[in-house]
Amino acid sequence: MVKRLIVFDLDGTLAESKSAVDPEMAGLLHELLGIVNVAIISGGGWPQFEKQVVSKLPHDERLTQLSLLPTCGTQFYQYSGDWKKLYEEDFNEKERKQILSSLHKALAEAGYKVARIWGEAIEDRGSQITFSALGQQAPLEEKNEWDPDYAKRKEIKAILDTYIPEFSVRLGGSTSIDITKPGIDKAYGIGKLRDLLHISLKEMIYIGDALFPGGNDYPVKEAGVDSIQVKGPDDTKQVVRTIIACLPDRDRAA
Repeated sequence: MVKRLIVFDLDGTLAESKSAVDPEMAGLLHELLGIVNVAIISGGGWPQFEKQVVSKLPHDERLTQLSLLPTCGTQFYQYSGDWKKLYEEDFNEKERKQILSSLHKALAEAGYKVARIWGEAIEDRGSQITFSALGQQAPLEEKNEWDPDYAKRKEIKAILDTYIPEFSVRLGGSTSIDITKPGIDKAYGIGKLRDLLHISLKEMIYIGDALFPGGNDYPVKEAGVDSIQVKGPDDTKQVVRTIIACLPDRDRAA
């Protein structure tokens, strides 16, 4: 079946953690948008999307083919002359307090200490609460060294799952853990893409670096979307080049 939608993770897939897409990736995305619909789902908030992706892409009519889903799909933005938010699934105050309290207890129980934190370690993104072990602004090299095999975060997640089983807890980025409402994860975002764009799951491809059990990309794979595991942006570039070579040009097809 011909694929009509290519969906990407952001950090670790299109760009290094908290970094902007480089000029080559921006060019590839722009070229891909001329061929097929594209979406990006990430644990990052909207300001992160603006900084890492939106500001790096040409502002032309191809943006209407791009859907952006911050905070693991709990928000949805589309372009029509400007970026418009279609929905948002925020926590209420009781849920927020429960999650924050449980997160602090889980971190204390796990016992991981870091010598330095760059920026906020716990960020409330409205529809998602994210723990970043070294802080939101930590240098990339420090992030890559802290938990390369995900073992530390898997332990924290296992503890958190016992405290807040009614919420979704997923590993994201290189040092982060994302917490969303129950049943609201990247698979939820994929469902929204299906319903709003009228594109079936079989007509999608998902590309991410955390498609393993417990990773925040894994729910997409569980939902039955054809998925491609990548190790980083260089891998992703090769995948995108292959897709561009294989898919018919939208203008020629018309």
